[in-house]
Amino acid sequence: MSSYVTRKTPGDTSWFTHDRFGMFIHWGLYALPARHEWIKSREKISEEHYDLYFKHFNPDLYDPTEWARQAKAAGMKYVVMTAKHHEGFCMFDTQYTDYKCTNTPAGRDLIREYVDAFRGEGLRIGFYYSLIDWHHPDFTIDPIHPRRDDPDAKEQNQGRDMHRYAEYMRNQVTELLTNYGKIDILWFDFSYSQDRGTGENAWQVGKGKDDWEAEQLIALARRLQPGIIIDNRTEIDQDIWTPEQYQPTEWIRHPETGELVTWEACQTFSGSWGYYRDEMTWKSPEMLIRMLVNTVSLGGNLLMNVGPTARGYLDYRAEAALAVYAEWMKYNSRSIYGCTMAEPEFETPTDCRLTQSQDGSRIYIHLFAYPFAHLKLRGFSGKIEYAQFLHDGSEVLFSDGCINHFSAQNEKTDSEITVLYLPDVKPHCLVPVIEIFLK
Repeated sequence: MSSYVTRKTPGDTSWFTHDRFGMFIHWGLYALPARHEWIKSREKISEEHYDLYFKHFNPDLYDPTEWARQAKAAGMKYVVMTAKHHEGFCMFDTQYTDYKCTNTPAGRDLIREYVDAFRGEGLRIGFYYSLIDWHHPDFTIDPIHPRRDDPDAKEQNQGRDMHRYAEYMRNQVTELLTNYGKIDILWFDFSYSQDRGTGENAWQVGKGKDDWEAEQLIALARRLQPGIIIDNRTEIDQDIWTPEQYQPTEWIRHPETGELVTWEACQTFSGSWGYYRDEMTWKSPEMLIRMLVNTVSLGGNLLMNVGPTARGYLDYRAEAALAVYAEWMKYNSRSIYGCTMAEPEFETPTDCRLTQSQDGSRIYIHLFAYPFAHLKLRGFSGKIEYAQFLHDGSEVLFSDGCINHFSAQNEKTDSEITVLYLPDVKPHCLVPVIEIFLK
């Protein structure tokens, strides 16, 4: 069994740390301007102008069953979709605002269709719910609000009441956790209490757990959905830590106790969460696979995002990225599911990453750079029962102590060394994996 012990969490994360790979879906009105999900704040767009997107939101090609099929084929085991993003627009039929998809040309509950489709494919269901709301009349103007630089911004704040807004959030979370069956993940986003305005706008302050009335919000969620997994972005530690748009280089630890935590890297196929037509920093196939492997090799999960178009389909670049995962995971998922960071006794070879089954019986060597003929290992001597390429189950020969080759006769025997004998040509696989069965 794995010797790594993580910080105890309120929810049950056992399935989460087994499944390792999920899909994030950022979808909302921002798909229409198609230039970043923060466009309302970045461009300081007025309500009147932003209402054009509400008026014209008509995802006539929305087929969540197709999304779910592609997610499952890619090897994703759970999914988190935006029920409400920072713009305040609700993708579900809520009773507490008219600013919702059922009042647009879409005319239906898009979250309901998402839940039914992905649950039908056997994926676990999650909701992203923004703590921020740039549309709600009680959400106070702060350093990231679209109205922050209006000459009368301070006056606009008069009468706004964050207590009323916090109640609004609890009401909507109640709907989400009551009306759609079992929900596995609740992904709140995000706290920024350290932020302050500058100069004449110094009165503007960021928001954190007290503004969200986070203790009440979390207690409500756990009462309605016992065992649910909740992220830590309310500013109160919960089940998962969520590094965003960067890849950790070691297992994340709690900053105060030093304990290992349950964590999930959230990443995008390109540089934007929402659909961004002209954004071109799309990740290469090799990078996509390496990010997944890197994450699991450090004891984490990967939540990879798609941003559907305004018409409701995944564009060709997103589908191509999902196909990369589908092709690799079809043959190599055993090195991801139920795996974690390898025990420290097994040294990671140059240009490789190791994962280990949580029961400790197997090690997976991921070859980021394919070596010629031989791969030297340390920490494996006398411990290997059998070795094979994972993608096709073909045997990989090995020896302990030295390389069995006429040109290596002058090398000293080293009892700590194990040598794997590899074919000269790299297998037809982006990242080949060697499966080691331990004695």
